[in-house]
Amino acid sequence: MANPSTRRTVLATGAASALLLGCSKYGDENSGSDTEEAPSAAPSGSASGGETAPGGKELTKTADVPVGGGKIFKDEKVVVTQPEKGGFKAFSAVCTHQGCLVANVSDGTINCTCHGSKFRVADGSVAGGPAPKPLPAQQITVTGDSISLA
Repeated sequence: MANPSTRRTVLATGAASALLLGCSKYGDENSGSDTEEAPSAAPSGSASGGETAPGGKELTKTADVPVGGGKIFKDEKVVVTQPEKGGFKAFSAVCTHQGCLVANVSDGTINCTCHGSKFRVADGSVAGGPAPKPLPAQQITVTGDSISLA
């Protein structure tokens, strides 16, 4: 007579399957964002006096982004910084370590409080913590006193 599967075997197999699926999904997201973000990262950065892209959503006014700091837009998953007066940059607000949204911008860094990663406001590069890669650049357009997603 064959031994039926025990409850412990079924649960262990299910948990292992879920773990493998979760890890492979996480890896797919990182791989996809690397290839998708690379083309848009090159022309990104500060833009002044440019035209607003059709359908570009206004994020904020230039006066609302402090010099040497930044502002996080959680719904859009974007952080806009102003490293120097009049120069605006935008980066993904999703931490490259574990995918948490960054929490704040202070003392010249964009900070993820999940595990302590820090990114420089000037270029999104890793300033500290476990993050393996910089924050991907995002495209914005600055027209007058308005900052919009490109």
